[in-house]
Amino acid sequence: MAALLSRVYTAFSPPTVEKKSDAIKIGILGAARTAPLSLITPAKSHPEVIVQVIAARDHSRAEAFAKKHGIPEFKTSYQEVLDDPNIDAVFIPLPNSLHFEWSLRAIRAGKHVLLEKPATANAIEASILFSQPELSKPGGPVLLEAFHNRFHPSIRAFRSLINPAEVEHVHTDCMVPWVLADKNGIEFNYDLAGGSIAHIGTYTFTLLRLIFDAEPEECLSCETRTFGDGIHDRCDKSSKVSFRFPNGGIGEGTSTLWGPLLWKPSEARVTHRQVVVPDNTLPSDQEKLLTRQVTLHGFMQAFIWHRIDVKDSYVIRNKVDGQPVKTWVESKSQKVYSYKDAGAEFANVPGEDWWMSYRYQLEEFVNRVKGRRTQTWIGAEDSINLMKMVDMAYEKSGLGLRPTSSFG
Repeated sequence: MAALLSRVYTAFSPPTVEKKSDAIKIGILGAARTAPLSLITPAKSHPEVIVQVIAARDHSRAEAFAKKHGIPEFKTSYQEVLDDPNIDAVFIPLPNSLHFEWSLRAIRAGKHVLLEKPATANAIEASILFSQPELSKPGGPVLLEAFHNRFHPSIRAFRSLINPAEVEHVHTDCMVPWVLADKNGIEFNYDLAGGSIAHIGTYTFTLLRLIFDAEPEECLSCETRTFGDGIHDRCDKSSKVSFRFPNGGIGEGTSTLWGPLLWKPSEARVTHRQVVVPDNTLPSDQEKLLTRQVTLHGFMQAFIWHRIDVKDSYVIRNKVDGQPVKTWVESKSQKVYSYKDAGAEFANVPGEDWWMSYRYQLEEFVNRVKGRRTQTWIGAEDSINLMKMVDMAYEKSGLGLRPTSSFG
């Protein structure tokens, strides 16, 4: 318990380090309530990041946000930030419907972009955004879709325990208690590309693709629930989506922005097909079989708590009649808060057990901007394919795609 409290306390109150002379100066577009967790707090412990300016369309809100979070400058126009030659990069935590426009504007202004997920409202926008010519130029802008949880070392350890070709079924789920959501907020505004799938459902979708190491061939079903009030009817407050992947495996993603008060940690549970395991100690008329289940509890905020469980179920059976001779289960669990915990090969990879996934993400963003090697990255194809998956789900649900921006 003491270790947990120390880790969480340090994560939210990290040591403030001296900034290097060539630190990346970042501007935030929008005084979003997620910005402190996503960028401002992680930046305190990064010597190459300075959060220089916040822009909000309301003057008083911009000023108050800057003072509260110790940001040197504030502006009342997003474009002012993009026009500022002293700003190297921007973080965009705006409503989903504005991601496309302001990412395009930022890229064309030569700014690096850390873009809150989902990158766009739909796959049409994603295909246009990630194919911008500036992104392929040497020394050009870096664009990263901020799926923070993908950067935590627990994901790397979890994935190493899975054989994608043998995955038979995957269950993923994540939730937000209803008291933390606003029925009339951006999450449930169709014009702002709202909906449970578009928000936290994307976390489950990206994990499914990572686990299967493939893109889904078909959306088999998409069950959604809305408020049914005639106002929010095109925005799902909860969803359960099922996909078929190329190896025949089924992946399910369940999400809700209107969950119960009793919070449940997010979960990814992977069941492999039963496979024959070579064992030279067995008689020739017997064979040994293995069914592996790997579960990651707490993939959303792994720095607070998570656990990776591996359950290997063995059977020794007769080859002729298939009758079991012996059965047993071997189980193990692990927690991976830093790359040092992930194995000897990662011993020199930076990271502390108190680093949030946002801090690991920021590390990689800076590395890419500085032209250094990255351990984890989410590339253009990855982001485009994720939005295709989101579109598949919304088409299957009958709620329809989130609207495409008119900005060009």
